[in-house]
Amino acid sequence: MTDVQGACMTQPCRPLRRARFSLFGAAAGVLACGLRLIDMRLPEIAYLGPHGTYSHLVAEKRYGRRANLVDLPSITEICDFVSKHPSRHAIVPIENSSGGAIYETVDILLGGKPRVHIDEELSLDVKLALLGRPGVKIRTVYSHFAPLEHCDRWLRRHMPKTERRELPSTAAAAMQAALETNAAALGSRRLAEIYGLSVLHYPVEADVPNITVFLAISGRKTDPPDRSKTTLAVKLPNAPGALCTFLETFRDERINLSRLISRPIRGCPREYAFLVDVDGGTGDAALTRALKSARRASTELRVVGSYPCRRPYRS
Repeated sequence: MTDVQGACMTQPCRPLRRARFSLFGAAAGVLACGLRLIDMRLPEIAYLGPHGTYSHLVAEKRYGRRANLVDLPSITEICDFVSKHPSRHAIVPIENSSGGAIYETVDILLGGKPRVHIDEELSLDVKLALLGRPGVKIRTVYSHFAPLEHCDRWLRRHMPKTERRELPSTAAAAMQAALETNAAALGSRRLAEIYGLSVLHYPVEADVPNITVFLAISGRKTDPPDRSKTTLAVKLPNAPGALCTFLETFRDERINLSRLISRPIRGCPREYAFLVDVDGGTGDAALTRALKSARRASTELRVVGSYPCRRPYRS
């Protein structure tokens, strides 16, 4: 790690800020992808691009060669893509174990605009690499906010004077690092091959688990037979004990809640909507009873999906 440590001694530590995205870098990434043959008979699967993101990796692992993979620049555009065509599917991130919830996804699921349904939960055991050019002083490290958060301790220890800049994805970070002589990126080792970088250190902060959870979504409701989790979008009365009363409906049926995220309701100050994950499928008798009681305790309750959870993939 001599190169990395030596590269950090000339720049002052600066606060995290967003970087400008380079159009030239985006073009370089497109060229790096090469030409793909599109089989119009296969389903279209959208993912958060550009080429080489962890969303892309999960889409490849889940669908392989049985789909045409389509990269889109934002989660909102991905959800628009599937909501308008019921035959389309997509992969979107929902949570990282270090960076927390992906609120763009959460807000779309809560608001129901565009309307999408959850088909599956997928997850990826993420291993990060420091990518750049060997033998140069690193002044800037680019990445998505979740890797920067996960690697914060490692960066403070090994690269304390290096500036950190946030970009929309790890692939965009690798693109930008490829354009700058004194820049590096945090991302997958695969990005080094795509964008002509070297792996300077791997793995980064490997002793801390780093799991990103993704959702496979579509524009129409599905009822898979092996569903083991159900996601609810809920609004509650603005009254004392409303949340407690709602939660007790699941406790009384001995149903575990695995996720509870609150978000402010736009246009309604100090009022909140909740994205709730509960164990079990909508066909389970206990969950059916709990949902009946939960609807009475809510002003609005919508099932976003009841679906299976696959075993984590490895990056």
